[in-house]
Amino acid sequence: MSDQIKHECGIAMIRLRKPLQYYIDKYGTPLYAANRLYVLMQKQINRGQDGAGIANIKINSKPGTRYISRYRSIDPQAVNSIFAKVSKKFKKAKKQGGDEGLNDAEWIKDNVAFSGEVWLGHLRYGTHGENSIETCHPFLRQNNWRSRNLVMAGNFNMTNVEELFGKLVELGQHPKEKTDTVTVMEKIGHFVDEENQRIFNKYKGQYTNHEITEVIERELDVARILRRSCRDFDGGYAMAGIIGNGASFVVRDPSGIRPAYYYADDEIVVIASEKPAIKSAFNIDYNAIQEIQPGHALIVNKDGSYGEHEIIPALEKKSCSFERIYFSRGTDPDIYRERKQLGKALIPQILKAIDFDLKNTVFSYIPNTAETAFLGLIEGLEDYLSTKRREILLEGKPHLGDIEELLNFRPRVEKLVNKDVKLRTFITNDNDRDVMVANVYDTTYEVIRPGVDTIVVLDDSIVRGTTLEKSILTTLDKLNPKRIIVVSSAPQIRFPDCYGIDMSKMKEFIAFRAALKLLEETGQEYILDEVYEKCVANPTSKENYVKEVYNRFTPQEISNKIAEIITTDQIKAEVKVIYQTVENLNKSCPDHLGDWYFTGNFPTAGGMRVVNKSFVNFREGKAVRAY
Repeated sequence: MSDQIKHECGIAMIRLRKPLQYYIDKYGTPLYAANRLYVLMQKQINRGQDGAGIANIKINSKPGTRYISRYRSIDPQAVNSIFAKVSKKFKKAKKQGGDEGLNDAEWIKDNVAFSGEVWLGHLRYGTHGENSIETCHPFLRQNNWRSRNLVMAGNFNMTNVEELFGKLVELGQHPKEKTDTVTVMEKIGHFVDEENQRIFNKYKGQYTNHEITEVIERELDVARILRRSCRDFDGGYAMAGIIGNGASFVVRDPSGIRPAYYYADDEIVVIASEKPAIKSAFNIDYNAIQEIQPGHALIVNKDGSYGEHEIIPALEKKSCSFERIYFSRGTDPDIYRERKQLGKALIPQILKAIDFDLKNTVFSYIPNTAETAFLGLIEGLEDYLSTKRREILLEGKPHLGDIEELLNFRPRVEKLVNKDVKLRTFITNDNDRDVMVANVYDTTYEVIRPGVDTIVVLDDSIVRGTTLEKSILTTLDKLNPKRIIVVSSAPQIRFPDCYGIDMSKMKEFIAFRAALKLLEETGQEYILDEVYEKCVANPTSKENYVKEVYNRFTPQEISNKIAEIITTDQIKAEVKVIYQTVENLNKSCPDHLGDWYFTGNFPTAGGMRVVNKSFVNFREGKAVRAY
């Protein structure tokens, strides 16, 4: 994605199902789980660059000893920083207890932090607000009763924070912040408290308080806690938590918007936001990695037993398609195939745009994340050429020289754009900054025939168009091509996302700006007033009124206007823009049909409210989030 956007956080969880001594004896280290969590998090760093955090809980620790440990960091290399601290703990322990101590699980659990059976990791990609230690997950809700403690981390955004906050106040709480992170944790924490009290009341008088505490830890019904907690949530979420007794869970929203996967055997239960992370950390078969179903929670009890439980009735599955296009690592075999198919699906549009003149067309891509879709595009061109060769050979009698040329022809592929990561745009003057931005990318000279060749450059998505306008088109135009055709493997981004991606302000979208321009040029600006009036009059409507801004124009008309907007006066080449169709997106990613940012079909009522509020903010000149 040439336009950088922040996106979903990453979660990782490990639960050891056997005593720590087992792993020391089998793997020769007390850091087996820590090492595996490190790999899980490193393989998901694409999901978080603002900070990271881990938490660890020891099960059945003795009273008077610390059993919850937590580190968080906003260092540039946050994951490395955190695990270096954990390693330091064990190096210090070795000096105290020697090799004998580090081979004794009981001694380690009594003397060393981060030696518990349950691990939770988080990679933060903040969509708003400050970046500080306090904003990094996991969060901790503390209590002197072990089974009332709660550690939580998640990949989520809630659209109804105001409503959730109000419910907490009605309960008599006094939340310290009005954020989805705090409200979600306090909501779940409230029902953790109630579940504790329910079991306490059930056995009061039958056992001593100390005995009841042990019963509570055994009988705590995590599924019941989550059913009562999540029924008011509106948003996309994969939330992970550990209760102080050692029970843990990951719960997923009923539309399956945010991803969560797990693997379990007799040694461990492991959960992550992406399958390749689990594959890399444990070297297991992909088929052994399961997806947590929408509306379900994977719950691991204190005794290590686990199961998937329905928490909220599942809705139509709308998994985020941006995960497939861009966010998740392309090493997942399914995602790899889907991205290649997205490239192939663009072939008819591209051939038409270049007038089927492959001899005078050079294909390239930006940025590196578009490489897999580009491979699919080239495969699609090869398939097209194979078909054409067959037709020509069967239908005609070409000259020998023509046959050789026909058989030897290949699409022209070049690496035309390279990002200079060393260059920093430090100049503050606007004019000078534009000059600097234009030089962030380098190009490969002497491979384009001036005035003859067309350049087709593939991007995985075009959000704001800023990088294209300010840098990439200027860079490519230096090669003096006849035409530059920019191709997006994703459809036009028309609507804000409110479930995790940092795309919340309407005017930032190049497609929206194009629609506004078309309304102005065709004398239909009154549509904006009509949409505004509907949004203001019906703030809780489940209808997306903003669709009317786009409905007067075809996708091609909007693409043409986008091409005009990003073509500055300095660009000499003709510029065209091609977007993936929504139909081809859904065909390429058939199990991940979440496409609300393209279609406006939000899977929750809160999403509809957000898009209408976002438009109201635009009309009122408020540059703020709508949720």
